[in-house]
Amino acid sequence: MVRNIQGTSSIVHETTHQPLLSTLSAIVETVVHLRAQGHKVVLVSSGAIGVGLKRMEVATRPKALSKKQALAAIGQGRLIALWDNLFGQLGQPIAQILLTRGDISDRTRYLNAINTFKELLSMGVVPIVNENDTVSVSEIKFGDNDTLSAITSSMIHADYLFLLTDVDGLYTSNPRKDPNASRIDVVTSIASIRSQVSTKTLGSSLGTGGMETKLIAAEIATAAGVMTVVTSSKDPASIFRIIEYNSSLKSGANTPLTGLQSGRSSPEPEQSVTPTPSTEAVVSTTSPNSRGPRPPHTLFLPSSLPLRDLKSWTSHTLHPSGSVIIDSGAHHVLSKRESGGRLLAAGVLGVRGAFASGQAVRILVRKHSPGESSEAGATSDTTESGSPTSARTSYADGTATTAPNTPEINPATSLSSSISTLDQLSTVEEEMTPSATLKPLPEDDTVVIERAMDGTVEWEVEEVGRGLANYNSAQIERVKGLRSSYIPQLLGYADSEYVVENITIRVPPT
Repeated sequence: MVRNIQGTSSIVHETTHQPLLSTLSAIVETVVHLRAQGHKVVLVSSGAIGVGLKRMEVATRPKALSKKQALAAIGQGRLIALWDNLFGQLGQPIAQILLTRGDISDRTRYLNAINTFKELLSMGVVPIVNENDTVSVSEIKFGDNDTLSAITSSMIHADYLFLLTDVDGLYTSNPRKDPNASRIDVVTSIASIRSQVSTKTLGSSLGTGGMETKLIAAEIATAAGVMTVVTSSKDPASIFRIIEYNSSLKSGANTPLTGLQSGRSSPEPEQSVTPTPSTEAVVSTTSPNSRGPRPPHTLFLPSSLPLRDLKSWTSHTLHPSGSVIIDSGAHHVLSKRESGGRLLAAGVLGVRGAFASGQAVRILVRKHSPGESSEAGATSDTTESGSPTSARTSYADGTATTAPNTPEINPATSLSSSISTLDQLSTVEEEMTPSATLKPLPEDDTVVIERAMDGTVEWEVEEVGRGLANYNSAQIERVKGLRSSYIPQLLGYADSEYVVENITIRVPPT
């Protein structure tokens, strides 16, 4: 599948707000020719507000949300009619799909949207996707169509995501103002490339994006295994040359466009590369004469270990409802693929915000101040030895020694019972299923949880990932720092030994 996106400034004139018919026609011809070669194409097209501005003879894009929504309602019908007219000239049926983040934040609706895409593509229809600006508010907006296109490409497991913009690639600085700006051909690490380029000055008065949003979109898409290309919308036909060029790199020779493997399983292109001295993120590609000149574009290589669909949905589609603070040992373990992205209660230091089970949460790690000693009392999250290895081992064992402020379960004598020990808890093996090995405490026993004052509010934290909570915020707060075998005793049930699952760690431990 080939994914295609247009920015507002690429299809609507920035000053007159007239649709750029020559560009639109070239895009239509390119899409139809791609379909004739066997590709399945989804088009993401913004421009509804721009078309609405022209219809209502409004000079500038308004700032008030209600006015922008009204203009989007006016322009969306005219925009899809324009696409339908152009595609209709070549006998290509299209379909309109309007989405908000709220539409796909529910797992069932998300899967229904995927099924709709698959059915339309199997019918030979070109889906045209846009954000439903008429009803979108900040909480459910994708923010820009670059992000929407990236999420859509991950939903349909696309081979390519083409981000067509008003420049022909990612540059070290704004090429409109800096004559020394140079285009970057290949990017293997988006996190590393951010410090190498300037993205703040690109964009237009009509669009909501710019080159920074292209980087965010590329980060989402490549993490899902989608090869991402940034190139100019002025020459849509260059898509053919780009696909052919990069396809030939895979096979080492000129190859036809057919037979492209999915971006989720295909190997990375075999190419002659020379890393720059400053970073491994930028790669210069040498073009052998047998392949001809390299078409102008920036290629973002897909991850060799793409996220599973559920993790991709959790990381980029859901709006987090709260946060879970974890210790350094848990962070190290979760950063490894074999962890399965599952967090034990033993690695939790605290909870921020209120959330229900099944909702998305941010995974936070505390930032330590330079020179901070291990005697910081209740705010340290290292082991007694101060060794990260010890912290990882402690977390993996499910023990509660990874945090000095970890709560302990101590016995307390109630008025109706003389029981003063809970020795049976210490004999339970962690590997055994808690619900099958532990009996509920007698009703007349009292479990007292001794906790130090919560100092997490003052901590400086960093978001390192996201996941889905198996328990609500109050329940996770109650079992934080404890072995999973204590969960049924404290909560009365144990749906899972893990408090958060499907975690994707974006920031690895240092």
